[in-house]
Amino acid sequence: MSGSERLNLREEYEKRQIQEILDQLDRDLVGLVPVKTRLKEIAALLLIHRLRKALGLTSTNPGLHMSFTGSPGTGKTTVALKMADILFRLGYIKKGHLITVTRDDLVGQYIGHTAPKTKEVLKRAMGGVLFIDEAYYLYKPDNERDYGSEAIEILLQVMENQREDLVIIFAGYKERMDAFYESNPGLSSRVANHVDFPDYTAEELVIIAKAMVAEQQYRLTDESTAVLLDYIRLRKDQPHFANARSVRNAIDRARMRQANRMFNAGDRMLTKNDLVTIQAEDLLKSRLFSSN
Repeated sequence: MSGSERLNLREEYEKRQIQEILDQLDRDLVGLVPVKTRLKEIAALLLIHRLRKALGLTSTNPGLHMSFTGSPGTGKTTVALKMADILFRLGYIKKGHLITVTRDDLVGQYIGHTAPKTKEVLKRAMGGVLFIDEAYYLYKPDNERDYGSEAIEILLQVMENQREDLVIIFAGYKERMDAFYESNPGLSSRVANHVDFPDYTAEELVIIAKAMVAEQQYRLTDESTAVLLDYIRLRKDQPHFANARSVRNAIDRARMRQANRMFNAGDRMLTKNDLVTIQAEDLLKSRLFSSN
């Protein structure tokens, strides 16, 4: 191809259906604009690299291993699934599946147990993406008899020697992940893409909650929506807040209270509207309100 010949970048982008994945992510996840922007940037880099390679241009392989940092319930696993799809459609991985694991899946409890466990997980993940949640638990420097470092060594070897066969995403709280990388510089140098997931705002979590209840064929009234917003603002200041997960738990408890409220209504005839509506009282009975 001569220097004057042209490639239709948009055509290549659409042919591989990358925009379709990003549009789906936009529909599936509320907010997270910095994350979605970062994902588009990574997709653009990978596509340009593919086009350069097709034209015989010199281009070092982009680093594909990633780090997803943020609080629980901020969509890290969902984004990892979409990332696996993008990598597959662009031809960077052969299968496009996602395997999600934690320390317990990789680290054994006695000598000689860790290597087989880690290698078995890697075998299942080959051709796809391995998502290691709360990855910092792999490293316990204060425990000399811990076998997490053995799992890390095996992961390092695979990240270096089998880059064409597997992409690894390390995930967890940002502060702990930063400390984890500082303690394992060999690991840090092999992770090229860092994506930080911000916490949802209270208003975004209400939108997520409405989608959750609609999916289960329930609805919130204007009053119960206002109460839910108050609940979320209070809950965000409590320990162990987990964004969308905490909201799902709150909705599940409200459904239980709604069911009990109707059950205790005696012989009153129930309408479909009764069965699908979560009232303000179903949320106000939370211990969070009574303690505040």
